[in-house]
Amino acid sequence: MNAYIRPTNLAEATKLRAKAGSKILCGGTDFYPALGTAQPQGTIIDLTRIAGLDGISVGPQEIRIGACTSWTKLIASPLPPAFDALKAAGREVGSIQIQNRATIGGNLCNASPAADGVPPLLALEAEVELASAEAMRRLALSDFILGNRRTALKSDEILTAIIVPQQRARGRASSTFAKLGARHYLVISIAMVAVNLVRGDDGSVADAKIAVGACSAVAQRLRALEADLLGKPVAAELGRSAEARHLADLSPIDDVRATGTYRRDAALLLVRRVIGECAKGASA
Repeated sequence: MNAYIRPTNLAEATKLRAKAGSKILCGGTDFYPALGTAQPQGTIIDLTRIAGLDGISVGPQEIRIGACTSWTKLIASPLPPAFDALKAAGREVGSIQIQNRATIGGNLCNASPAADGVPPLLALEAEVELASAEAMRRLALSDFILGNRRTALKSDEILTAIIVPQQRARGRASSTFAKLGARHYLVISIAMVAVNLVRGDDGSVADAKIAVGACSAVAQRLRALEADLLGKPVAAELGRSAEARHLADLSPIDDVRATGTYRRDAALLLVRRVIGECAKGASA
């Protein structure tokens, strides 16, 4: 038997979620296209009436983004420069109409290798908050997305929020995002890069976080490159530090958009470019 239910609080939603065959709906921009010509089956739980799942709050220790927050709302929010890459990624999610409906939580749960929101959130060392009728837990985003369309979300859980620690947002942080596609708008990425840099008091790189998407089943941090950037002067030429060896762990595929070889070469050029742009912002 099919049912469409709009609970008004999280307790009601998690109770419904515990039922076998339940499915979550919020923005719906991935949910309905995935059905094709089929009809929805099971219990559909629409989260849009649960106020606590929509919006952004800034606390002393963390910044909390409700899972049902639309990309349009996130883009318009007065967040620190460390979130500029995430906002830039949001502007690349489909069209304006899609951004008005699509949610940041849906972007993560859909777990596409080309999900625009994942690299910037990895560069922010974000966590996800997961709720069930029995408990609440947190996972690092890097542990939440397991593969192409696969996550660690249990069948009785709801993604309720994305959490960014305040230490990633404070200080002289600068962030930048760029993607390569066949055209500028309404495009699935061939490669994309998010960079978050922190400039130290001496003008050198105090911290660096770099993530590449659409070049592996799961977006990946370039940890070796991050380590190599530490202590180097924050300047436009900083991007030249990136070398092919830093991208060795990526596993780009051949598909209708590009070959794996092209993706790898493009990702290296994007990494160099985005690091350089981010360095300019950090030194301004």
